Amino acid sequence: MEMPVNHPIFRLGAIGVVFVFASLAWSIYGQVLSSRSHDQRAHLSGAVAELWGAPQQQTAPVFNLTWTEQRDETQLIEDKKTGTKREITKRVTTQRNQAVMPRSSRLKVDLSLDERRKGLIWYDLYDVVFDGQWRYRHDSNRAATLELKFSFPSGSGNYDDFRFVVNGHDLARGMRPNNGVMQHNVVVTRGDKISLAVHYKSRGLHSWAYKPASGLTSLEDFDLQMTTDFSAIDYPVRTLSPSTRIRTPDGWKLGWRFDRMHTSQGIGMVMPERIQPGELAAQLAWSAPISLGFFFCLIWLLATLRRIDIHPINYILLAAAFFAFHLLFGYAVDHLDVVTTFVISSVTSVALVVSYLRLVVSRQFAWREAGIAQLVYLVGFSLAHFWQGMTGLTVTVLSIGTLFVVMQWTGRIRWSEVLANPTHGHRGPIPPPPHATRGPMPTGAE
Repeated sequence: MEMPVNHPIFRLGAIGVVFVFASLAWSIYGQVLSSRSHDQRAHLSGAVAELWGAPQQQTAPVFNLTWTEQRDETQLIEDKKTGTKREITKRVTTQRNQAVMPRSSRLKVDLSLDERRKGLIWYDLYDVVFDGQWRYRHDSNRAATLELKFSFPSGSGNYDDFRFVVNGHDLARGMRPNNGVMQHNVVVTRGDKISLAVHYKSRGLHSWAYKPASGLTSLEDFDLQMTTDFSAIDYPVRTLSPSTRIRTPDGWKLGWRFDRMHTSQGIGMVMPERIQPGELAAQLAWSAPISLGFFFCLIWLLATLRRIDIHPINYILLAAAFFAFHLLFGYAVDHLDVVTTFVISSVTSVALVVSYLRLVVSRQFAWREAGIAQLVYLVGFSLAHFWQGMTGLTVTVLSIGTLFVVMQWTGRIRWSEVLANPTHGHRGPIPPPPHATRGPMPTGAE
């Protein structure tokens, strides 16, 4: 027997075709948005680094002792003609060097977030004020030359108000960097104490770090105090957690204090990153079929149980109204902030669906069932993308919640009888036949 075109199973298949094509459209649109953001990031990354700076990693200054050793070296020389041998003593001079660690380190770092937007990309820039003081005491009986080498985080960065103070004397004015390194030599004898203080102001991007050494090293009497004017703090990979954390009105005051520690890890901070509009728009587009699938299932179920005639063509226009949310969000976010764009897109899409179903079914159905369902499945689900890690949990909660509602609504339904009585073109709800249920209809049935 040929299945009529208005049979619920036929309608369900047609709705499935609409869903597949809508999902394909969202997939293509999400790829377009992702490529646009990726291309802008690749194009602007170099210019941003030159204009505003790059991630900074400040290394500890190098303290290196150099000295000369002289010794007498005796050689036995044979005269080839006479065959006699004689000893010759020569004075040999050898250059020695040894890396030494400072006796104490006192560091202060002030980080101020300064986010900037270029194109579709937000960049988490920061201003940094660095103050460091290191002390060394020469305990060897051997006189030597102490080489003080300080390397800037980046050879292409800008460093304002630079100071290089050795034992209270600022030598920065007469110094010139060599491949990004400032160097000064001091002759030391036993008992001499040398202090080096460095100060500068700079600007970086995304992260700042302090690296005591390239490998395993010893930190003796080490203290680093860091202040931030932002509260969303995070630490880079392979860095130490702070010893103290104090909340301030603007951010945090963090402290790293070690009497003696052996470590290969550094200390650092990752700047908080804003929601990237282009990436968010692409993620919303890729996850949109989940929202539409929930919505279609609920509308189809209500239409089937209440004998409401909602044609597959109506579903095409409903899918288009959902797509309008993502289309408007993807291009309006170039010109407006994310929250404003989200509100405008949500209101527009909900207005399209409600105003349309008001004509197709009824005003009550459009506002109560369809409107609330769209707020939950489209607006609520999209809103979860604003919090990292919440998308999966939101899908789980919506799935379980929807399953519970559907099971409660349909627990007394005889589906064989409901599906055997297709709709007959009614544009509004009509009561189901008495034999379609084993008990009273679900709450909200008309």
